[in-house]
Amino acid sequence: MPTPPISRWPVPDIADLPGDLRARILDVQAKAGFVPNVFLAFAHRPEEARAFFAWHDALLLKDTGTLTKAEREMVIVATSAANHCLYCVVAHGALLRVYSKQPLLADQVATNYLKADINERQRAMLDFALKVCKDSGAIVESDFTALRAHGFADEDIWDIGAITALFGLSNRMANLLSLRPNDEFYLMG
Repeated sequence: MPTPPISRWPVPDIADLPGDLRARILDVQAKAGFVPNVFLAFAHRPEEARAFFAWHDALLLKDTGTLTKAEREMVIVATSAANHCLYCVVAHGALLRVYSKQPLLADQVATNYLKADINERQRAMLDFALKVCKDSGAIVESDFTALRAHGFADEDIWDIGAITALFGLSNRMANLLSLRPNDEFYLMG
């Protein structure tokens, strides 16, 4: 059976991309050993790709706040599962396995975080992320109070909400594009 395309839209050749995007993709390829399909598919529209990856990096690559890399990935996996985004569950599930060093955790979080091997602080974080994902109009002050009781600062709460919001956009774009996860993700971690 032939491999399905990675996107419904044309995928540009790396050599034809603007220099900054080409350099970024080649850097990711050097670090990961492959090019995640999201980079190639989103590069169909270079300006939008730059904006998306800038927001992604601002939220996920910073060293401030109390959220660990694994916790950031938990938010992505749980909310991407709620949004039925195969690409993000698979890709970020791989990162969650790597960062947490817990090979079962990504599947647990994607299937039902309420039964996952996580602590109460992480459960409160995911409760809030899922509320932002599914019913943000119902967020009230007691949601913030509950998170603060688990040691989350207001900036951490912003991060949980912003990561959820960014991946709401990402999930919808991945589903629109019919973005195919790279086979490499399935074996990571």
